[in-house]
Amino acid sequence: MSDFNQPLGGNEMPRFGGPATMMRLPTQPSAEGLDAAFIGIPMDIGTSNRPGTRLGPRQIRDESRMLRPYNMATRAAPFEHLQVADIGDVPINTFNLPKNLDIITRFYDDVLAHGCTPLTLGGDHTLTWPILRAMAKKHGPVGLIHIDAHADVNEHMFGEEVAHGCPFRRAQEEGLLAKGKVVQIGLRGTGYAAEDFDWCREQGFRVVQAEECWYKSLTPLMEEVRAQMGDTPVYISFDIDGLDPSVAPGTGTVEMGGLTASQGLEIVRGAAGLNIVGGDLVEVSPPFDTSGNTALMGATLLYEMLCVLPGVKRQA
Repeated sequence: MSDFNQPLGGNEMPRFGGPATMMRLPTQPSAEGLDAAFIGIPMDIGTSNRPGTRLGPRQIRDESRMLRPYNMATRAAPFEHLQVADIGDVPINTFNLPKNLDIITRFYDDVLAHGCTPLTLGGDHTLTWPILRAMAKKHGPVGLIHIDAHADVNEHMFGEEVAHGCPFRRAQEEGLLAKGKVVQIGLRGTGYAAEDFDWCREQGFRVVQAEECWYKSLTPLMEEVRAQMGDTPVYISFDIDGLDPSVAPGTGTVEMGGLTASQGLEIVRGAAGLNIVGGDLVEVSPPFDTSGNTALMGATLLYEMLCVLPGVKRQA
């Protein structure tokens, strides 16, 4: 019998029953005693197009019921080596987006004070900025692996500095990101100027546009990313619209020509061996996810992030 929490098995309770937690794991009110925690941020007041990501954490948890504890591809066994639980949702302010910055940062300050690695179920992408504030207080500036259709480096949106299209400009301005340790993968679509992604390059970010990823494995790319990151603490931020809408249609700002599901897996699995200090999966919008497949993609990618955390061993 393991001393670590285990997901509720499908032979103990039908998959459509049991607790409505991530992977049907036990829940607890704080990160105390945990190596890793799943956390929801049910927020969509930072969105600029289709809403609904406030419902994302609940739907991701629901679709995670099909996930089992062992990774059959990588042979990772996270629940044999880490104490993991679902610690619920951040109590965000539904009506005041700027106030949420402090609410989220304080919540993650507490999580990190317990030595726990947070894996976040979003929510719109605004949430990554206040999480990175907490990360930088704990670890110093962090490396970033950012998967997205959009660079999210707008200077303003409708005159506002706080929105889901601005988090990485704000993080860079505040010195939260390690110099030369930012990689953005899957950027694509239309823009307002041909130079829209050049601000990122001017900051020293590596920009890998979606067209560079078409028809190929991303395993070689991730070998380069691992060499680039070295032993720097690294945060993974995965916007579900980084995937092509053919596999992840349930999001607010879809762009055609995105990453395949297998490429998404290659990116996260390719982070194994890095000093991963946290991650998030954002922008799942259940009202536009009629099959539940987008939330299932999100739940699976969060599980894969758990599988590449330091301390997770692979079975022989």
